[in-house]
Amino acid sequence: MRYRYSRWDDTQQLDDLTAEEILDSLSDELISDGDVWSALRRLYRWGDEGALDDRIPGLQELLEKLRQRRQQELQRHDLGSVLDDIRQRLEDVVQTERQGIEQRLERARQAEQAQQGGQPQEAGAEQPPESNPALRKLLERVAAQKQQFLDDLPPDTAGKLRELSDYEFMNPDAAAKFAELQQMLQQQAMQNAFQGLQQAIKSTRPEDLAPIREMVRDLNEMLNQRMQGIEPDFQAFKQKHGRFFPENINSLDELIEWMQRQRAQMQSLMNSLSPEQRAELEQMMDELLRDDALRWDLAQMAAMLDQLMPSDQFSSQYSFSGSQPLGLQQAMQLMEQMQGLDDLEDQMQSAMYGRGLDQIDVEKARALLGPEAARDIEQLQSLTQILEDAGLIQRKGNRWELTPRAIRRIGQRALQDIFGRLNKDRFGGHQSRKHGTGSDPLEETKPYAFGDPFLLDMKQTIMNGVRRGGVGTPVRLAADDFEVYRTEYSTQSSTVLMIDMSRSMMLRGLFFSAKKVAMALDSLIRGQFPKDNLYIVGFAYVAREMKPADLPAITSSEYEYGTNLEHGLMLARRLLARHSGNKQVIVVTDGEPTAHLEGGRVVFNYPPLHETYAATLAEVKRCTSESITINTFMLDHSPYLSAFVEQMSKLNRGRAFYASPERLGRYVLVDYLDNKRKLLA
Repeated sequence: MRYRYSRWDDTQQLDDLTAEEILDSLSDELISDGDVWSALRRLYRWGDEGALDDRIPGLQELLEKLRQRRQQELQRHDLGSVLDDIRQRLEDVVQTERQGIEQRLERARQAEQAQQGGQPQEAGAEQPPESNPALRKLLERVAAQKQQFLDDLPPDTAGKLRELSDYEFMNPDAAAKFAELQQMLQQQAMQNAFQGLQQAIKSTRPEDLAPIREMVRDLNEMLNQRMQGIEPDFQAFKQKHGRFFPENINSLDELIEWMQRQRAQMQSLMNSLSPEQRAELEQMMDELLRDDALRWDLAQMAAMLDQLMPSDQFSSQYSFSGSQPLGLQQAMQLMEQMQGLDDLEDQMQSAMYGRGLDQIDVEKARALLGPEAARDIEQLQSLTQILEDAGLIQRKGNRWELTPRAIRRIGQRALQDIFGRLNKDRFGGHQSRKHGTGSDPLEETKPYAFGDPFLLDMKQTIMNGVRRGGVGTPVRLAADDFEVYRTEYSTQSSTVLMIDMSRSMMLRGLFFSAKKVAMALDSLIRGQFPKDNLYIVGFAYVAREMKPADLPAITSSEYEYGTNLEHGLMLARRLLARHSGNKQVIVVTDGEPTAHLEGGRVVFNYPPLHETYAATLAEVKRCTSESITINTFMLDHSPYLSAFVEQMSKLNRGRAFYASPERLGRYVLVDYLDNKRKLLA
């Protein structure tokens, strides 16, 4: 097969995750602590860590991508070049003006030389102004004054801007360049106060600023009403001044937040400059806004905005260390991008701590991190809905809980994990001498014997007749020709799985393995042996029956002191008394008994008392007298536990195994299946 790889561009089609795949990736977490929301939060944060073929990256991985992107921008750009760009453009304006003056003077000199040389003029041709001696003298005087003005310009950028604002250019190209630079700076100066005005301001002429003054006064009136606790008529304001704002702003709160975010972009730029650069840029901006009334209104507006929603929460300081130059407009766009990365980071971090994935702006992630990151976020946002729609989780109050279908699925997954290891390790194969009758056919056949189930292998029977009688028809069959399928039978069994829930099991992390085995056994019996009976008993200070559906919700916080094996066996014996046939108890423990019952009260002591041993062994004898087999799986090498279990095995003729937590499931399930299947000779 050939595989072709290409860059992700959001056009590739990927199969959606199924609810079962998502649940499988959560299985171990759910078995461990049973809390659906905690398991989902871990999946949101860390992803599935490779459990699925179509891997789900978590928020932590997306955050790392975001931080790498921000670091790339910081290492690429030189923010100090913002003022260099303005200086260069001003220098270009001055140089263009000087060239224009020189060109005017050169034309005047050429006209004078033409007159002195007596060159004839075409009839009706318009005479250039430079041909007039008086005008030529005036031009030379004005040019000298302007050259002197340009020579005397202040060295600082703000001073040059101030002086050139009142200067009458001789060169139209220089005038156009300065007007373009001035307009850009005016827009950015207004952005420092209010971003929405930048599109409206084209110059500082009074007739152009009149609508802006009116809008700012109306806005200040609204802000003042809000501060007094009066709800203003925002819709009337929007209808009158809506051209200054984005169309998707529909309330005063949205407008305030939007304005503060826009103001914060310029503030972030200022914060990221050196003190000298910041002072120069602020002075430059201040020189461009000469309307004192508007300046006052804007200052008043900024003060009220900061009281209602401080802009400091949106502005940041960035340390750029690159060499790529930036103009002022490019720098403002970069500030918007950096603030977008900051906002996205805050949203992801909030989501990791349980405040909801829905608050993450997917479109912002698409614009800043690319389509693949946006797809990953959308996938994370859909996980809960996929599980709920599939009927695997359900809400109960403000909590998520597993449905019975999900619990069965987790048990099946545990079963697959355990038997997958069995196939690799070739573990199992206990021998049995018992035989019986049943109706489960095998692939093997045998000659029919009296009493066999008549599961006739017709093909083999006819072939036997042909071999005996030869080719030809009809085929005559004799009794010895009949061949039937071998059968195996499944004994009906009632099992109690006793799980030690003492403090040591919980603290040593052993209870997770026991829970996984219990859920796997439940799945095995429901799927393959539906006539069997399985009970689960947890024992510590006392014993109690647990339903398989309750297993995922049992956590390490529910441990108790003591190992009351006597009470556990007593409860198991009562449960098995309801049934006939094969009866067995599977005990999973990491320690010898330390508690027993006396007169209905629990007696606990460590080290164990002789009375505790005696009471427990007496209960073992009662189980033996009722034909209940006890198989014990020890999770500890303790000589005391081994000695006690050896006594149990002698009394009961059950088996005892030492198993590590990792191999526990393989022992328990193999033993269970071995007791189920018996081959007929």
